[in-house]
Order: sequence, then structure tokens, then C-alpha cells
Amino acid sequence: MAADAGVNIATLHYYFPSKEALIRGVVGHAMGRFRTTFASGSAPGEQLAAQLSGVRRLAKEEPELFVVMGELALRSGRDPAIAAIFKQTIDAWHATLKTLVGHAQKAGYVDSKLDPDTLASLVIATMNGLFMVPVATTAPGRVDKALGQLESFLGLATSKRAR
Repeated sequence: MAADAGVNIATLHYYFPSKEALIRGVVGHAMGRFRTTFASGSAPGEQLAAQLSGVRRLAKEEPELFVVMGELALRSGRDPAIAAIFKQTIDAWHATLKTLVGHAQKAGYVDSKLDPDTLASLVIATMNGLFMVPVATTAPGRVDKALGQLESFLGLATSKRAR
């Protein structure tokens, strides 16, 4: 595997001395790519919409991120070390989304009657569902449709047009 990536096995073990360290590195890299979907400095509703738009972009440009995260998510059910890494990642992502949704509600982008904690869970569940099906083999437009429906539910598509 290291040779397939053009990396000497000794170098790999130097930087990643254990399986857990390698997985943390992979998850860290993937989450760094997903963090690029946040639009810093914009209004909360725009940040939320930008993340969903950014996921669309990543699905098209870097489908391997979805494949890797999907595979690791599946393995987390059988491997406590991977499960622990995923739990930390999901917990941090959930807290970020919950805060973002709360700010978007205060700014009038998202219905204030909806629970931010539940909405954050819904966004994560949708994203995780997209990870489970390889994006490259998904019917054309399915990712766009799923994210569009999520935006519509959140009221983001309407608020973007209204502004």
C-alpha cells in the first residue's frame, strides 16, 4: 500500500507509527478539506449554504474523500480505535454546525422553531449517508438533489434568493 502511494514504508512508519496515527492523519486531512467548505466572514445562513455548496464541489472534484470517509465510517463499527477517532470528529463537527445553525436562526436564515441540535444531526446524517455510497458511482445529480432538498428544508435556498 505504501509503495502504491509512492512512499517508502520506513517513511510511513516514521510519520505514522501506529494504525491509529495513520487514521488520525487521514481523517484530519479529509476534515481539513471539508473545512474549506465554510465561508468565513459571511453571514451565518450564507456560511451554512456555503458548506453545502462546498460539499457539492468536493463531491465533484475530490470524490475520493467520500470513498475514504465512507470506508472508515464502515470500519468504525468493527474497530474501537477508528470509532473513537470518528466520535471526536463528529462531536466537533456537530458542535460547529449547532452553533452555526443557532446563529443562522438569530439572523433569520433558518426557522427559529427548529432545534439547532437536531438540525446539526440531520446535516451530519445526510453527509454520512452520502459518504456511504461512493460518489463516483452515484446516479448523476443525486448528491445535488439530496443537498438541495436539505437546503430547501433548512430554508437556505429561499433566503439566498430573498437577499
